Amino acid sequence: MQIPLDECVPRPLKRELADYEIRTVVEMGWSGKKNGELLQLMNQEGFTILLTTDQNLRYQQNLKQAGVAVIVFVARSNRLSDLVPLIPDVRSVLSTIDPGEVIEVGGS
Repeated sequence: MQIPLDECVPRPLKRELADYEIRTVVEMGWSGKKNGELLQLMNQEGFTILLTTDQNLRYQQNLKQAGVAVIVFVARSNRLSDLVPLIPDVRSVLSTIDPGEVIEVGGS
């Protein structure tokens, strides 16, 4: 399972998920891509899940058609210190999420 971190997610968060095949959008050379183009590139490269803090993505794109699952971090900010506490929830969602599904973690 290949998982990219969206540009809005701090790159050091990748270390918190070191046991997964995590790549940043920047590492992939996809910086500045619009969401639709990003989802298309993900699909072409075999990425199945996107980690993001973009809570509007589900309303802007047809994720079922794109075949990509999205896990949305819902936190006070997109600072690493606000996102790291959500990693245990992200880990549990990674094993159950299906293509086209959007699951929010955090926000409580």
